[in-house]
Parts: sequence; C-alpha cells; structure tokens
Amino acid sequence: MPLEQRWQTRSCLIFLFFIFSEGAEAMFSQQPQDLVVVAGQPVTLPCTIPGYHGVVLWIKDGLALGVGRDLSGYPRYTVTGDHGSGEHHLQIQRAELMDDAVFECQAVQAAMRSRPARLTVLVPPEDPVISGGPVVSLRAGDPLNLTCHADNAKPAASIIWIRNGEVLNGAMYSKTLLRDGRRESTVSTLYLSPSNIETGQQIICKASNKAVPNGKETSVTIDIQHLPLVNLSVEPQPVLEGNLVKFHCSAKANPPVTLYRWAKGGSIIKEVSGDTYEVIVDHSFFTEPVSCEVTNPLGSTNISRNVDVYFGPRMSAEPQSLQVDLGSDAVFNCAWTGNPSLTIVWMKRGSGVVLSNENLLTLKSVRQEDAGKYVCRAVVPRVGAGEKEVSLTVNGPPTISSTQTQQALHGEKGQIKCFIRSTPPPDRIAWSWKETVLESGTSGRYTVETVTTEEGVISTLTMSNIVPADFQTIYNCTAWNSFGSDTEIIRLKEQGGSQGSTGSTFLFFKSRDCGFLDMCFNEDL
Repeated sequence: MPLEQRWQTRSCLIFLFFIFSEGAEAMFSQQPQDLVVVAGQPVTLPCTIPGYHGVVLWIKDGLALGVGRDLSGYPRYTVTGDHGSGEHHLQIQRAELMDDAVFECQAVQAAMRSRPARLTVLVPPEDPVISGGPVVSLRAGDPLNLTCHADNAKPAASIIWIRNGEVLNGAMYSKTLLRDGRRESTVSTLYLSPSNIETGQQIICKASNKAVPNGKETSVTIDIQHLPLVNLSVEPQPVLEGNLVKFHCSAKANPPVTLYRWAKGGSIIKEVSGDTYEVIVDHSFFTEPVSCEVTNPLGSTNISRNVDVYFGPRMSAEPQSLQVDLGSDAVFNCAWTGNPSLTIVWMKRGSGVVLSNENLLTLKSVRQEDAGKYVCRAVVPRVGAGEKEVSLTVNGPPTISSTQTQQALHGEKGQIKCFIRSTPPPDRIAWSWKETVLESGTSGRYTVETVTTEEGVISTLTMSNIVPADFQTIYNCTAWNSFGSDTEIIRLKEQGGSQGSTGSTFLFFKSRDCGFLDMCFNEDL
C-alpha cells in the first residue's frame, strides 16, 4: 500500500476513535420538558450534557435547526448557556404559532437523544366583535339576535354574554378551524325575546381562552325604534274580474314617512308613488298579492293583501294524453283554479257518465274499449266554465276487421283486404294460403301491399288472372305486435256479372260491429 494511502487510513481511524470517545460516558442532566407559552412571549428549552464536548443538534418536528450553535436560519432561535459546562439551551424570542412543535436535543457523537418535548403555543383571540355594534337598533316588538365572533385563537375562545353583571344563558356556539389547522374562530349568537329587552341596555360579549384567562370584551347598546305601522285597505271586496279596485295605504310612523312603494306579486309598480293605488283587476290579483311598502329614516314596513276576485276556471295543471298497456292503470291529472270554488267533472267523449269529480281520473285495468277521448270540465257557478280534452291509447295485440267473404271475377284481377288496428303498430303482417306465406312483394300471381292510414293498417293481397281454384282456397291474414297477434280467415267468392265491377267493395261507416270509421266490406250473399 502506498505511504500516502496508509497515512489517510490511519487518520480516519484516529478521527472515528475521537468521535466515539467524546460521548462515551455522556449523560443528560437537563432535558427539555413539555411547555406551554403564549404567543409573543419568550421561552427556553433546557438541555445540559456535562462532560460532553461534541456536536449538539436541536431537532424540530424531525428536522435539524442547524449545526451546533449556528442557528442562522432561525433569527428568533438562539443556543445559550456555557458550552464548556455542556449547556445547550434553546431560547426562542417572541414565540409564534409556527413554534408549536416537538423539540429534541441530540448529542451526535454520543448517539444520545433527549426526550421529545412538546412546545404548545397559545394564541389569544383577536378583540371580539359584535355584528352591528356599537349601537344595535331594532323595531319595537321584534326579538334581538346578537352575533359575536372572536377569531384566530388557539385554543378556540369561549364566549359569554353579560348584562347588568349577570351572565345570559341560551346562546348558540360554533367554532371553525382555520386553514393553518391550529387556530380557530368562534361565533356565538344570543337570542332575546321582545319581552326581555329594553332600550338603552348594554350587553357585553366576553371572549377568553388559556392565553387570556381574564378575557377580552366588547359591548353594544340596544336602541329600540318604531318603524311605520301600516294598514292596507281594499275596496270593493269581493269584485268580479274586470272591475275597478282601490287600494289605500295608511301609515303611522316616527320619524314621518318618506316613501311609499307599491308592488304586485313581487314586481314593483313604478307608476304609483302615493298612498293610493287604483286598478282594474283580473284573476292574477287573487293569487298575486298587492303590497305597500312604507319607509321612514329607520327602515321600511311592508304589508300586502290579496283581492277576492271572482273569475272563471283557469287551468293550473294540464292533463296529458296517455298511452298505456292493456290491463294497466291509466291516471289523468287535471287541476283548475277559480273563484268562488269550482266543480270538476271527468267524462268520456260521447258518454254522459260522470267518471270522477276529482282532479285525478283513474281507470283501472284498462281494456281496448277504454281507448278514446276524455274531457275534464270545470265550472265556476255564475261565472264561467272551461274544459280540456285528452286521449287514451291502449297498447295491446292487433285486432283485424275484415269481411270473411270477399268477391272477384273469374279471369280478372282480384283483391282481398285485411284491416288491422294495432297499438303499437304491427311488427309483421302475413298472408298464408295452402303452402304459401307472403308478407310483402310479389310471388307468382300474388302481390302483397300494405298501407298505413290514420285509422289503422290495410294489407291487400292482389291476385292476377283469377282461376277457379282461387275460389276454393282459404286465405289467412295474420298480424303480430309485441303484445300478441290476431288472425282472420277470408274466402274469395265469384262475383256475379250483374255487379259490373271488379274486386270487393270497401266501405267506411259507423256500425255496432265495425266501430267508428272502421273499414268493412259489403258482402253480396
């Protein structure tokens, strides 16, 4: 090994021996203890290690403050005491909230650590503030609500209310933790009933915590004043819609009235400024009150009145047409307003039967024959009436209305028709005869066409060049939707020469069997 390398190795061993020998028998004679200090005051954390002359570190929340006595990064921190006697006390000038931490004194060479010491920094609350002070004015007869807040304290301040030397009970108390996670703000609300307050009284809010045991206080003086006392008259009452009404706003106030302001339903009436308002009323005056706001230097008093206006029915909840499944319940809602009290009647269009006298019409387990138009009618006696019509559509399997025997001429083109009513519309319509099934398009002599009308769907099977076998064939028309299916069996009859026309006669009319505007066939039997 080179000489220079041997010398460096020897020096390192000597240095390590020196470090460990420095703290071989060192012990703490003083260790920092848990302390509580008020922000702004000085505090000293003791640390004495007799006979130890090595490096001493102060640790704050796990981080070293500096090396030895060099705490230049912390201007308020100083290591004091006789270094030769092993004194390494940490002195903090003007403690702040950031000093609230756990401190340790460590002897590096001796590998010694003091007990962790918690330094708790107390922060007094800021001066308490009562909202609205120093003089709180209120109307005669109103309760008193006082709110006092004491902010930025650690721990949170306690607040008491004092009147005439006595503590007032029943205040509501809450506190909020600030963003620094240490200080808190406190709010206290005191409620006093009108019978428990007098003008000229002084009420004190006193806030305290461990940092200021004697507390800080502020006070307000109660000043009870009288706002305008207002009466609003309406003439005439009741009144029929479209007639003139006079509103008069009379007020007693001290100090005197300085302003009248009128509103209807919350909207200001700019064209009126005095104590009287005349207007031709409509139905809206029944539900939208007219208000008179009277102001004096102390504030405003607002009073409102509705007008007893007689008016005919007006719809407030419009019924909606419904589409329901077969067997389900159908519920219609129809609401009217009117004055005086109105009567509601539900009926099915074309029927004289009253189904309900309530806003709600409930049809239980509807059938397909329940489909149709329903009328909600409202009547205000001696004033007026109104009505609203809605539709009920019933979802169910298709129904087929067709003449079971239809006619055609031998050797000519012939047609047989199938009329389908279906809600929802049919997913599929098929004609079948012998071994053949045809839903649409052309197959040999046969063509299927489907047309949708307002009343339903017409499916037509057209046969070119009718042959005798066509009159011996049974034709099936079948329709499907998501609720089921229906089938009609149709035969083709040879038409006599006296008819003078080709194919069948297809009619629209009202009958008991076919229903209103159903398509039925004229049979020549």
